[in-house]
Amino acid sequence: MLRCAPLIAALVATALPAAAQLQRNFPATALRGELRVTQAPEALLNNRPARLAPGSRIRGTDNMLLMSGAVAGAPLLVHYTLDTNGLVLDVWVLTPAEAARKPWPATPEQAQSWRFSPDSQTWSRP
Repeated sequence: MLRCAPLIAALVATALPAAAQLQRNFPATALRGELRVTQAPEALLNNRPARLAPGSRIRGTDNMLLMSGAVAGAPLLVHYTLDTNGLVLDVWVLTPAEAARKPWPATPEQAQSWRFSPDSQTWSRP
């Protein structure tokens, strides 16, 4: 068992930086905007009234789930998806590296007219 300790320590040491550099893959339906949860499920999305869907998920920059009450009042730069009723369903709080990826569509019309590369997680305008 003691002979395995250095191997285990090396594996852990190399796995931690890899986890810290996790690249999240966003769906092509994800739009960029500013979300401010006012009093869940009520929110402001790009300064317009919005509502969180039942079962909505807010993921922090570390991709861990956040409770809507924990982020209430804070303006968050996010990628988000809407359900079929127009309610905010999935939310990802952006890291600085993710926020630097531009362009990213802010409206469904932009998303329909631009081209998305899921491999590189980038959008290109026609």
